[in-house]
Amino acid sequence: MGKRRRVAERRKTNPALIGGVIAVAAAGAGVGAYALFAGGGTTGTAASAGHQQVRSVRTGPLTADEVDGAATRFLTAWQRGDAAKAARATDDAKAAKALLAGHAKDARITDLALTPGVRKGDRVAFTVRGEVRHGDTAKPLTYRSALTVVRDGGDGEPVVDWRPSVVHPDLREGDRLVTGEAGDPPVTALDRDGGKLTTKKYPSLGPVLDGLREKYGRTAGGTAGVELRVVRGKASTAKKLSDKTLLELSEGTPGTVRTTLSPRLQAAAEKQVAAKSRASVVVLRPSTGEILAVANSSPGFNTAFQGSLAPGSTMKVITASLLIEKGLASADKAHPCPKYFTYGGWKFHNDDKFRIEDGTFKASFARSCNTAFISRAPKLEDDDLTEQAQQVFGLSLNNWAVGVPTFDGSVPVQTKAPMGASLIGQGGVRMNPLNMASVSATVKSGVFRQPYLVSPSVDGRTLAKAARTMSGGTLAQLRELMAYTAAYGTAAEAMAGVTGDVGAKTGSAEVDGQKKPNGWFTAYRGDLAAAGVVQAAGHGGETAGPIVAALLKHGG
Repeated sequence: MGKRRRVAERRKTNPALIGGVIAVAAAGAGVGAYALFAGGGTTGTAASAGHQQVRSVRTGPLTADEVDGAATRFLTAWQRGDAAKAARATDDAKAAKALLAGHAKDARITDLALTPGVRKGDRVAFTVRGEVRHGDTAKPLTYRSALTVVRDGGDGEPVVDWRPSVVHPDLREGDRLVTGEAGDPPVTALDRDGGKLTTKKYPSLGPVLDGLREKYGRTAGGTAGVELRVVRGKASTAKKLSDKTLLELSEGTPGTVRTTLSPRLQAAAEKQVAAKSRASVVVLRPSTGEILAVANSSPGFNTAFQGSLAPGSTMKVITASLLIEKGLASADKAHPCPKYFTYGGWKFHNDDKFRIEDGTFKASFARSCNTAFISRAPKLEDDDLTEQAQQVFGLSLNNWAVGVPTFDGSVPVQTKAPMGASLIGQGGVRMNPLNMASVSATVKSGVFRQPYLVSPSVDGRTLAKAARTMSGGTLAQLRELMAYTAAYGTAAEAMAGVTGDVGAKTGSAEVDGQKKPNGWFTAYRGDLAAAGVVQAAGHGGETAGPIVAALLKHGG
């Protein structure tokens, strides 16, 4: 009760204007010094008591004073523990009040101090400092966030554009901050040789380690500690995002989980993606399905496993297998590659609008001729490509059991022009490097083996299987196409110096709003298969190709 009285007393303390700077100071837990915006001010005029004031709706760009004032009102109220008042300074008071109140009640963050940075237009960055308390344990907490000021949809007054990331940058819709006993005990993840996997050594493994803890924390023999963490809501769970630890107050006893990662290849993969922006790569062992390396240059999200991107012309590996099986193409037989082909009302063309006269299907595959594939769309059923991806390559069934969250590819049934686009990896087709590495692995081994990061023997889970395999003749031609592309086609420059039994396919996927396409590359060498993507960087042979080729060389 004494603590509650101090909170009540604190809220009676009014802001004081000192030298043009708003300052709030009070004694007791949950209060810290706070200064905001030298020269800033608030806007609006209150109606005098007993009189109704008619105000016009504000319009036009926000002024600096309006941005400063709205940010001041919000941050001051939040710091003082008045979640309701802070929420009223946003454009979604109900959602804001719940999350702001939880910042103190559920996350147990006290002694809050909010320090704004330099305003940039309508955006104000700020630093959050406080202390997280649980029982007799307390630890300091510091992180950065930001808010954006907009005009209210009703009266046009400046308010904070509410979104969960204002409270913490890792929060999404429906997520919460909670301090308490860890949802899952910690785990010590090991590589295939028994070495400890850490983000210090392998920076991009953060989401993978979080996923391992979520999957195996309760069964790996550990005990839970106390921590501040992001508890995911339904929207984040639907995207297969794991809970995330933000601050550990007391350590639990970790259990142990051994993975299939190769320390040598993982280190090489980290080095490769670090040299590029928005790059992701996966390396597999085709004979088993073991994942040997996974790396992302943006470590906050595991694009390599959970990304959902159009794969561009790397999809032609699957499409080629379909056309060969149906007798609509053959590696060494004549095959049309016109400059344009119209299907379903869309006029498709090749990169730089090239054409191949009197060429073979092998030449079209190696040159990545779009019209060579789309010209066969009129002879296909709408669900043919979907069935090929599911039944032969094990994709688009949402049933992989890798050991951590993954997106398992999507090849929806489409019709007319979108169906034609899907044949070249556009339209509604979505993949990630794990999926496309698996495609190359299937070609190399002749059978789909579901990729996995943790052996199924650890927890007895069942790995996904494909309904059938390609015929021997189809498989031989598909390997011939990929080998020819690696030696003489669009993949030749990247694969130069990669010796042995090799095959490759490049891809470039156009994305709305991007000046450059996403570059894709998938390939195999011996008992290694790999795939990578570099987003918004250009053609796959020039962007993702060198990353994949370097890892195939390194693993050889």
